[in-house]
Amino acid sequence: KVSQGATGADPDYARNIAGARSAGLYAGSYHFYTTDHDAQSQFDNLSQHLDLKPGDLPPVVDIEVLAKSSLPGLDQQLQQFLTLIEGRYSVRPILYSGLSFASQYLKGFSGYPLWLAEYTSAPAPRLPSGWSAWSFWQYSQSGSVAGVSGAVDLDRFNGSVDDLRKLLVA
Repeated sequence: KVSQGATGADPDYARNIAGARSAGLYAGSYHFYTTDHDAQSQFDNLSQHLDLKPGDLPPVVDIEVLAKSSLPGLDQQLQQFLTLIEGRYSVRPILYSGLSFASQYLKGFSGYPLWLAEYTSAPAPRLPSGWSAWSFWQYSQSGSVAGVSGAVDLDRFNGSVDDLRKLLVA
C-alpha cells in the first residue's frame, strides 16, 4: 500500500517496494480510494509517494467501501482519478474491489483490468455485473507463505507469464 485518500501514506511503503524488487518479484503499489475525498487531492497524495518503475505492475486503485460522507458523483470522481493516473504514468491502472461493491458501483469501469476479491474454493470467481473478465483474483485472505508470519492474501493471475509481462510498466 502506498497511500490512502487525500492524506494517508504507508510509512513502510518505500521499504516494502524496495524489498519486493530486490527479491525479484513483480512489485506493485496500491492506493486505497476513499469516496469522501476528491479525485485531485487523492491523486496528489498518491503521486507524492508512488515509486513506479519499469517492470512494476501498474498502479492499483483499491475501492471497496463507501464513506458515510461520500462526495456526490462517484463515477465522475473515480474516472477523473483513473485518468490522472493514466496521464501522469502512461499506464492503465488496475481496479481492485469485491464482487458486491463492483457489481453495484463499478459497472461503468469494465474497461479497466479487474483485481477481484472473492474468497471461495471455486475454480474461478463470479464476475461482477458489467465485467466479462478478471485479471487478478484474490481468492483467500488466510493463506500462509514460508518466511512470512501471519495470514497472507492469496491471488491468481488470469493468463500466462507472457500475458503478465505485457501488463507491466514499460
